[in-house]
Amino acid sequence: MKFAELTEPELLETEQDNVIHLPLGLLGFEKIKKYVLLADPEEAPFLWLQVMDDPNLAFLVLFPLTIIPDYHPDISAEDAEFLGLEEPADALVFNIVTLRPQGKATVNLKGPIVLNRRTLMGKQVIPVNAAEYSLQHPLPA
Repeated sequence: MKFAELTEPELLETEQDNVIHLPLGLLGFEKIKKYVLLADPEEAPFLWLQVMDDPNLAFLVLFPLTIIPDYHPDISAEDAEFLGLEEPADALVFNIVTLRPQGKATVNLKGPIVLNRRTLMGKQVIPVNAAEYSLQHPLPA
């Protein structure tokens, strides 16, 4: 499933409406299944994927098209079925940002988190076209 028509999502009004379930967890954090997606307009385009049971643990994420307009991950049919995605408009795609020394930041384009915007169930996937993308894509300053 190609995501050529992705748009930047509108987040829901309350934290309760933004509870995301990742049944398989994230790489290295497989036991953590529930997150809250938090946004602060002053931090845009960045958001926080915060662990539901531990507010001190959160991942910095962004919706990639705000920074990388030509990012079009090709999600496997198996992943689309797992997530219940019937068409690209059903999906939200976001990527984890890593802050590096000297204030540099990179984004992982090889392991996006794909979320079904109707069910709020998600999965970190490896796109079929992952070879086209970097694990440490530099973000502009």
